[in-house]
Amino acid sequence: MELIATTKQEKSVLEFDRVPTRRILIVEDEEANIAVVCNILEIMLDQDDVYVARDGHEGIKLAYEHDPEIILMDLSLPKLDGWEVARSLKSNPRFKKVPILALTAHAMVGDREKALEAGCDDYYAKPIEVDEFIHFMRPYLAAG
Repeated sequence: MELIATTKQEKSVLEFDRVPTRRILIVEDEEANIAVVCNILEIMLDQDDVYVARDGHEGIKLAYEHDPEIILMDLSLPKLDGWEVARSLKSNPRFKKVPILALTAHAMVGDREKALEAGCDDYYAKPIEVDEFIHFMRPYLAAG
């Protein structure tokens, strides 16, 4: 599903309650998921400071370069998986308070707990459903 607002009026129809802009890092290797998440964040939630890493090593690199306020982390990534990326980032005081939100197809019993143990602060099971994802993101965008 592609979410594109072409005019200012259409964009305002798509918007819900305004939320502050945050620096967001998406660490995801599937292009379709990147497109969906970016469309929701940028168009529907008016977030314009979004960075994308396509593997775990790039995720760590971009986290240090951009100091994200929120990290959306796929757990199955090439080069270095999301579990290890979360552990690595949370081991540094610089990222202790940055919410890392697992955004993953790992939806088996116990996967949520494993993600939280690895350092993720919350967990969203794919596939992404627009209204649910907006509801999931809203508290993290509003926090500050």
